[in-house]
Amino acid sequence: MRIYLTHCSAKKDPRYRISGQLATPAQLYTATPTQRFMKVCQRYAVNWAIFSDRYGVWFPDVARAWYEKHPKHVSDEEFAILLEGFDRDLAPYEEIWFYHNPGRFHSVYQHLLEETRLRERVRKFTHLHEIR
Repeated sequence: MRIYLTHCSAKKDPRYRISGQLATPAQLYTATPTQRFMKVCQRYAVNWAIFSDRYGVWFPDVARAWYEKHPKHVSDEEFAILLEGFDRDLAPYEEIWFYHNPGRFHSVYQHLLEETRLRERVRKFTHLHEIR
């Protein structure tokens, strides 16, 4: 079984910040690359999630509160919690495909992919046409 992931984005729908209403990743994240990733995954009905700097692995059917967290502000303690959640939440998947833009791939995400116990299952990719 395969899952596709990408990292979160700073661009979020401000309505959820103002209202305090919970949102799914597809509702919250408004950055064009993130929206494209989610739409392609939905089109092909594949398993997917967003890796959030605040929540970790965020599956599409889960609604959560708006947040502001830049990867450069992830502490060592928070990183350990995110890593533990990554390993736990993605353990059922034989293949973990991580979509990224090499020019904008924060070192926190690279470190996560190097430190995960599931690293042998992880494949980074850069083109949405690889989602099937």
